[in-house]
Order: sequence, then structure tokens, then C-alpha cells
Amino acid sequence: MSDLHPFIAGLPKAELHVHHVGSASPRIVAELASRHPDSKVPTDPEAIADYFTFTDFAHFIEVYLSVVDLVRTPDDVRHLTFEVARDMARQNIRYAELTITPYSSTRRGIDEKAFMEAIEDARKAAETELGVILRWCFDIPGEAGLEAAAETARLAVELRPEGLVSFGLGGPEVGVPRPQFKPYFDAARAAGLHSVPHAGETTGPETVWDAIRELGAERIGHGTSSTRDPELLAYLAEHRIALEVCPTSNIATRAVATLDEHPVKEMVAAGVLVTINSDDPPMFGSDLNNEYAVAARLLDLDERGLAQLAKNAVEASFLDPAGKAKLTAEIDTYTSAWLAS
Repeated sequence: MSDLHPFIAGLPKAELHVHHVGSASPRIVAELASRHPDSKVPTDPEAIADYFTFTDFAHFIEVYLSVVDLVRTPDDVRHLTFEVARDMARQNIRYAELTITPYSSTRRGIDEKAFMEAIEDARKAAETELGVILRWCFDIPGEAGLEAAAETARLAVELRPEGLVSFGLGGPEVGVPRPQFKPYFDAARAAGLHSVPHAGETTGPETVWDAIRELGAERIGHGTSSTRDPELLAYLAEHRIALEVCPTSNIATRAVATLDEHPVKEMVAAGVLVTINSDDPPMFGSDLNNEYAVAARLLDLDERGLAQLAKNAVEASFLDPAGKAKLTAEIDTYTSAWLAS
């Protein structure tokens, strides 16, 4: 197989499963840690790579929350958001749905209206200055329980920022059943938001069924265990409920033992709409371009196959129809020109 990295680097892409704080590069994390010296997070970017080495999913959550604690002011929020977009622009990511956990910031004392203004200001600047279209998914931090769910739903519905398109559920799955969050997803969906909970990452396929039946999931975050239930795979394929697959993340959090054992091949073989994403890229020493390279190896893809993956993400996105058509055309034009050269 030819070296696909140059093709991937220039390929226009959309990303659907990437976390706001989890996208903070070592440089940004170090800057935030320097602003808040009471944190245990290192202030040296090189030391942060060691800090981002996880023993298991619970340890990952612990480290993740320590970085969340560095985002304490509206200026921190704005700076982080715009710098994440800058890193996306370098990868030719044209559109991204960034998962934001507003509860983590508002409960730390950031004024909720100032928080919304900060992310919106960064979103508009990213589109104008960097050519990156950002949209938001507000997610419930599952480990914080129903109080966090109620607050997240309130913020999403009552203070809904212009860029907000969806409502999610993150954090640990073990011991955090999906059905208890139904009233909050019902409220968000009634307000016109799409449902995109994490499910089946570190638990079995029954969690994915719960996300579909109880939370009205239109896409599934991870869904790694879906391949253990043929009926579920068939349902996902028939209803075009996309899976947001994050290969390197699944290895880093020990959700999957090795890349060669990753179930993405079975997902594709079953006809499921698969999208490739980076989740918390700097924390996993990865980025979306690298995830596409991983997917190319696991699925034995050439340039056309990678272009189709990129178009899968556009199809599964909540971008408006005109935006979808434009980005799909960009992907096709780029691929045709590459193959003709």
C-alpha cells in the first residue's frame, strides 16, 4: 500500500466525536496549568505526555477531570476553544461537533452566560479566521449523576447557544445506567436537539440498546461492543444510526486490547455507518489524521475508501443540507484531483 499520510493530511474532513477539554494540546494544558499553580497538572509540555499515560478507564477519567479543573474563567474557555479549532484547521478539518460539558465549568464558578458567550465568540472567530465550522454537543458527565443531568438539560434548553445542535452523555458507563437519563434527553429532544450518547464503550451491547430505546440515540459514541450482538448491528445498519469510532482512544482506555482486535472491521462488514474520530486526541497521542491512517490499515482502504469515510462523517453530521453538499463536493474534488495527479 502506498503512503496514504499525504493524502489524508489534505483530505477535507468532518469530526463528530471529539471532546472540548480533551482536545487541549500539551502546550495549552501547560499554559492553563501555569495560570493555576495549585493544580497537580505539570506545567512542562514534555512532562504532560507522561501524565497522559493511563492504566485503565477510571484513571483516564481521573486525569481528564484534573485537566477540566484548569478551565476556571471565561477567558480560559475562549482560549481553549479557539486553540482547539486552530489545531483542527491544521488537519484540514472543515467541520466539527465539539462535545462540551458545561456543568463542569458552571459548577466551578464560571458564570453560565459568560461561558456561553466565550464558546460562541470562539466559534465565530474560528469560522471567520480559520475556516473551521464548529457546532456544540452539550453532554452530561455521567459520573456526576442526575443533578448534573438536570443542570445540563437546563443550560441546553434555556440558554441554548446558536451553535448547539445535540445532547450527549459521557463519562464512565459501568455503574451509570443509561435509562435514568431519559427525562433529560426527552427535554433536550423536545427542544430540537439531537441525541448522541456514549454507549457500549466499556459495557456490553445492552447499553447501546438502552441508548437507542430510552434516549432516542441518533448516533452512538463508540458503540465498541455492538459487534457482540448481530441483531443490534443489523438494527444500526438498517436505521443508519452511525457509530462514532475512536480506535486509538479504545486502546488507550483499555476498552479494546489491541488495534488488531478492534471491531471496526465487523461494524463495516455489517453495513453500519461508521465514522472515524479522535475523542481526546492529545491525551491519546493522536489526532484525526492519525486515526484515518489507523482506519486505512485496519480496513485495508485506499484513497477512495478514505474519501468515503470522510463522506460518512458528513452524512452522519448535523450540518445543514447545503453545508453537507458543499463539504461532500470538496471531498470529491480533492480526491479526483489527487488521483489524477
